[in-house]
Amino acid sequence: MSEADRPASEPAPRSAERAAQRQAWEEAAGRQKQRRERFRASALELAALYDPGDLDARAFETQIGYPGQYPFTRGVQPTMYRGRLWTMRQYAGFGSAEETNRRFRYLLDQGQTGLSVAFDLPTQMGYDSDAALAAGEVGKVGVAIDTLADMEILFDQIPLDRVSTSMTINSPAAILLLMYQALAEKQGVSADQLRGTIQNDVLKEYQARGTFIFPPEPSLKITTDIFEYCRAHLPRWNTISISGYHIREAGSTAVEEIAFTLANGITYVQAAIDRGLDVDEFAPRLSFFFNAHNHLLEEVAKFRAARRLWAELMRERFGARNRKSWLLRFHTQTAGCTLTAQQPENNAVRVAYQALAAVLGGTQSLHTNSRDEALSLPSESAVLLALRTQQILAEESGVTDTIDPLAGSYAIERLTAEIAEAARGLIERIDAQGGVLTAIENGFIQRAIHRSAYEYQQEVERGERIVVGLNRHVMQEQTLPADFALDPQLEARQIARLREVRARRDEAALERALAALERAAREGANLLPPLYDCVTAYAGIGEMCDRLRRVFGAYRDPGYL
Repeated sequence: MSEADRPASEPAPRSAERAAQRQAWEEAAGRQKQRRERFRASALELAALYDPGDLDARAFETQIGYPGQYPFTRGVQPTMYRGRLWTMRQYAGFGSAEETNRRFRYLLDQGQTGLSVAFDLPTQMGYDSDAALAAGEVGKVGVAIDTLADMEILFDQIPLDRVSTSMTINSPAAILLLMYQALAEKQGVSADQLRGTIQNDVLKEYQARGTFIFPPEPSLKITTDIFEYCRAHLPRWNTISISGYHIREAGSTAVEEIAFTLANGITYVQAAIDRGLDVDEFAPRLSFFFNAHNHLLEEVAKFRAARRLWAELMRERFGARNRKSWLLRFHTQTAGCTLTAQQPENNAVRVAYQALAAVLGGTQSLHTNSRDEALSLPSESAVLLALRTQQILAEESGVTDTIDPLAGSYAIERLTAEIAEAARGLIERIDAQGGVLTAIENGFIQRAIHRSAYEYQQEVERGERIVVGLNRHVMQEQTLPADFALDPQLEARQIARLREVRARRDEAALERALAALERAAREGANLLPPLYDCVTAYAGIGEMCDRLRRVFGAYRDPGYL
């Protein structure tokens, strides 16, 4: 086979001299004992040694290239962090809007460069705080937002024209986005000035996370409503954050995280095209969200492989012509599932290495978890240490001084190629079934994640996968009290505020807005204009979602195992 005919992912043959050197090394290594039989990352067996024979002779031209150039393996911008550091966007939200506002302003004062909002479960599931199903959950895992009045408090004294905001919200994403827009307009900030991201990735909710409201097809329709609306009204807003993070947190391997995330991305792109949107009009505002797990080399390779695959998909599969449509821009969060209640100070070390992997992999935005998150919502001191971890990495470590410093590493380039090839194969399997909606319906994706999670846990319990402080280097410890606790009166105060808002709003105007929303849903119209009218009439999130439940129904997880 000539070099011109050799597949880009296939390693080049070794020269006779190099083959002899390799054989001599293998003989010497074979005489020495290894500390364990298998060395593996989440999805790949790692070779003992990588050398030039693991790279294709044309790898630089076809797979690696230069930063800011197709296929963007080395980064989406030519100068990467030499031109601009990643956005330090610490995820925060708990209790009331007042408490979360205080945390936001504290983090901004400490040098954070972007906001990221966590919402409580009732908000995520489309229920008002006084709903029966919300009892005991108000403000527990994020901030409670019922109406525009709560959003006004959440961003009090925060100028929305000078900060970018990410909101982790999916099924009711349109509602929270419109609350943000309405608030900005109250501040005198026009919608076309707003910068930020809504997660808006409902497909992964059916696969891994569970905060869905409506069945997949109407949910996908609402996602494309948002694409269409933002194209006209919020041109600087990232309309979706296609999220592998929760897929990995649920137990997937690195390869599955990339494959299932990009397969979801394919589904959103195709749905928007089917809607009549031009790919080069909406694709530049797509963004992604990935997990930074423990295996540093695999994680760096994963990020590089994801960029390469997405560029290929957008150019070859969808025929995108705009360079910005090819870019996989992503936010990263360190892996919450790796944090331990045992020896919690170890978590600070885990987070630092995971953050390093994200930066070496070329992330555009980063959240670092707090050391105490296995025990409670993070304390202020732990949040500050997590932010300082990013700042030290950016300003002291030197890894931002040169672009993609691990490029050309035999191990990194080989792992990048292997992850890309394995993820491509999984995407093809999903395509062969009819796409992601079918793979959700038949449980293919859910079962794959469950199987990987089970295998990982078995390896931990057998001691084959080491977790320091849990199954190796264990110590006798006292049970530590949580450093942070919510006010037990929070729920009652939130419900009281909601009822005060209801008492002073114009009920007739509200009913007209809700009726128009239900009518638009039945007619298949874009839901964001009538939702905006509901939001500005101070409808509760539950009131709006209830009208849509009447039309679309509510999804029930079939419980695939």
